[in-house]
Amino acid sequence: MIETITILGGCGKSGDPEPLKEIDLKNGDVVSIVGPTGSGKTMLINDIELFAYGDTPTKRRILINGDEVPEEIRNNPHNNPIALITQHTTFLSDLPVCDFLDLHAKIRQDGGSYLVERTLDLANQLCGENILPRNRMTELSGGQTRALLIADAVVIGNSPIILLDEVENAGIYKERALKILKEYQKMMVFVTHDPVITLFSDFRIVMRNGSMKQVIKTTEKEKAAAEELKRLDNLLMGLREKIRSGATIELKDVIA
Repeated sequence: MIETITILGGCGKSGDPEPLKEIDLKNGDVVSIVGPTGSGKTMLINDIELFAYGDTPTKRRILINGDEVPEEIRNNPHNNPIALITQHTTFLSDLPVCDFLDLHAKIRQDGGSYLVERTLDLANQLCGENILPRNRMTELSGGQTRALLIADAVVIGNSPIILLDEVENAGIYKERALKILKEYQKMMVFVTHDPVITLFSDFRIVMRNGSMKQVIKTTEKEKAAAEELKRLDNLLMGLREKIRSGATIELKDVIA
């Protein structure tokens, strides 16, 4: 059982030691990694995914439950507790969605059809575009693809740690996704520029020049602001769906 992931600081792009020496991520935490483009956000989640142990350019080390990562986790993909979902999703397989999920369910679990049904149900709660079982994997939109991969990692992969690299602009209901995924008690780490995801996170790691500079715990005032941001974000999602369906937009549709 993984209770904590500890990030031990290494060095930034300049070679100087990182200001933050240690950060603990706990089971159930929702964490955002923020910072300007090129600040090292993706490198940080890559270090987590690779269980870095001083062997990456940053010289960071990753611990599980306060100890070195066991060899059976580090060297056996079947035991890997981490799922990484990025902006770049290209499928080599042209299987229908149900067949793709069924195959993964047989590899990772008992292959029960209930796993496919639960995964599709979760994916369709996350995404504005309904995914049908006979849709082909290569025909899915960006939002459908990311929603399906997130649901697959949660239900079939049963990964305790899920890393998401800038998936916010893919037609996913962000606040709904955060609320649902938090119920699964996963450790969720987002690389993001999105204020809704950031302010609905428990805390954020601020990156600059390749270094972990600061940890900011989400305040009550920020949580209140997040509620207003959620309303505006839902308004934009609704407008997007109207445009996709061929509807016209009037001024009254955008005035809250």
